[in-house]
Amino acid sequence: MLFCGIDLHSNNSFIVIIDEDDRVVYSKRHANSMTEIVEAMVPYQDEISGIAVESTFNWYWLIDGLQEQDYSVHLVNTVAVKQYDGMKHRGDESDAKHLAHLLRLGLLPEGYIMPKDRRAMRDLARKRMQLVQQRSAQIITIESAMQRYTGARANSNTIKQLTEADLEQLNLSST
Repeated sequence: MLFCGIDLHSNNSFIVIIDEDDRVVYSKRHANSMTEIVEAMVPYQDEISGIAVESTFNWYWLIDGLQEQDYSVHLVNTVAVKQYDGMKHRGDESDAKHLAHLLRLGLLPEGYIMPKDRRAMRDLARKRMQLVQQRSAQIITIESAMQRYTGARANSNTIKQLTEADLEQLNLSST
């Protein structure tokens, strides 16, 4: 039985495959090409019991492609891998090996792999939430500036309705 860890980056992935005794049987960096990654793992496919993929911003393509090849894929929750923080300075190979090791031990903290057909809605909801938070932060900044420079207090509804003419009256405009 073999265990695989993949340290995923924006343009490359480091793959490490270990056996049940933590001996490295494969270790190499590959371009982020599904064809190249799958070809590298084909000789081990029947023995690989699982693949731990580091959760980064760009994991969709890799997880989907590996699942299409019938691999058992595990999305790593890197925030929950306590030893992982200190290991980042050792290099990509040791990071990938550590992920494979945690998978082998059954200690790998995992993230949820959202079904492919539902990701766009989740991503849209996350982006909307981010924009709402940014908007709220800007309104609070304006409220604070008005109070600081004029002594006037205005609630968020008043701030949202301000016009350039209102700002000129308060002497807060740039013109």
